[in-house]
Amino acid sequence: MLTRRTLGRAAAALAAAPALPAIARAQGSWPDRTVTLVVPWAAGGSTDAVARILAQRLSQDTGRSFVVDNRTGANGTIGFNSVARARPDGTTLLVSTVSTYAMAPWLLPLPYDNERDFVGIGRLATMPIIMVVNPSFPARNVQEFVAAARQPNHRITYANSGTGSSTHLATELFLQEAGLTIPDVGYRGGGPAVQAVLANETPMVFQAASGILPQIQAGTLRALGIASAERSPLAPEIPTFAEQGFRGVIVEEHIALQGPAGLPAEIIQRANQVFKAAAEAADTRQRLAALAVVPTVTTPESWPAYFAAENAKWRDMIRARNIRLQ
Repeated sequence: MLTRRTLGRAAAALAAAPALPAIARAQGSWPDRTVTLVVPWAAGGSTDAVARILAQRLSQDTGRSFVVDNRTGANGTIGFNSVARARPDGTTLLVSTVSTYAMAPWLLPLPYDNERDFVGIGRLATMPIIMVVNPSFPARNVQEFVAAARQPNHRITYANSGTGSSTHLATELFLQEAGLTIPDVGYRGGGPAVQAVLANETPMVFQAASGILPQIQAGTLRALGIASAERSPLAPEIPTFAEQGFRGVIVEEHIALQGPAGLPAEIIQRANQVFKAAAEAADTRQRLAALAVVPTVTTPESWPAYFAAENAKWRDMIRARNIRLQ
């Protein structure tokens, strides 16, 4: 029989017992409170749009709030640094991009350790990158472009949307594979670079599909190749570079999910599961497709090998092409 004295002793025992750490409490029921998704790019961009679509679905699926926090600047490294300093309790995660976790380390000094300060939860989505030219340019495929660029006294240039950007490095990877050196014309962002090709200020640009598919479909830009391992369901008529003899030209805009180092394995696995379910939901797929984004959720176990391979690939290319931020 429970007496007032028994209840008092039980309450005293509970009060005296050490409280479970917040991280331990979070493991079994994640998310048990609001989760902040740090996006290291400005609101309105493609990464931000993907994060907000996922946050809305995650809030619906879990009954907890997922909020997007844009921490911009320094090629994404300001947002990365804020997550590196966050508590590893599952309340702060990073919606990251390959340009910051695999390209930026070889272009500028970092305020954090790129390998040790984060854990990889998995890739989330992919945006194809496409090489396009102004329709007045005579090439209709990649081989014809290369042949034109090998002609003596050619005056071919390409639009560079920003030194060190994924599309800039994709262009340089192609030029390396083709054995070409072509001068670039710098622009402040992907939009102005595409507009320059539309206006025929410069004939060629590499750009994420989201920024050029409407123009390709309208015939105001001509697609020569897509830098994916396979043809994209978003534009199945565009051949890959590999199909055209350039097997090393595989570059995509990867969006991934990372957390601060020390994040418990249980939270990592649970986060991967709920993000996978959210990304692959039918309504999410439809909304992402409108942005030319394809869900490609991978496992935490596959992250280390992928992360190492991407970093090695871009380190070697950046050094070989002697690319430097001005």
